Amino acid sequence: MPHRYPQEAVLRDGRRILLRPFAAHDTNALYEFFQRLPVDYKRFAWDNIDSRALIESWGRSIDYARVFPILALDGTKIVADATLHRRHGGPLRLVGRIKWMIDPEYRGAGLGTILVKNLVNVARERGLRHVNSMLISDLEADAVKTLEHLGFSSFVQPGYGADADGTQHDMTKLILKL
Repeated sequence: MPHRYPQEAVLRDGRRILLRPFAAHDTNALYEFFQRLPVDYKRFAWDNIDSRALIESWGRSIDYARVFPILALDGTKIVADATLHRRHGGPLRLVGRIKWMIDPEYRGAGLGTILVKNLVNVARERGLRHVNSMLISDLEADAVKTLEHLGFSSFVQPGYGADADGTQHDMTKLILKL
């Protein structure tokens, strides 16, 4: 793979973090990262990140061609998790989907931008033609603005998502042509 890891990145506030792919031995640390996140943040995760069994299954079934997961570490502490998902067949086989979760103490320092740019580069190297992301319009407005600044086109679908209580939320789909 042309994109080399681990690699160091510097946040806007000067903090240095290490980026590297998730590996099987990271299962406990990733679960602990998810447990540190505020409840209001976790309730909008795409997966049930409170399930240790789910995180363990990710560690057992790593397939970097299907899901490429990057961790951001400050020392030995995971401070973000970002993934590039892709299909191996069908009409969306050349489209990747980007997701990420960042420790609130590291938000607003450019880490999301670093992670997205990294995954966009990986997507290009793998021959993908588009990447997309789906965000909760109101709660993730800063992330929407960041992706638009990076060249993503955005489309809002009113009431498309729902929180754990069933309350509907507008969702913004963002697409970047590579």
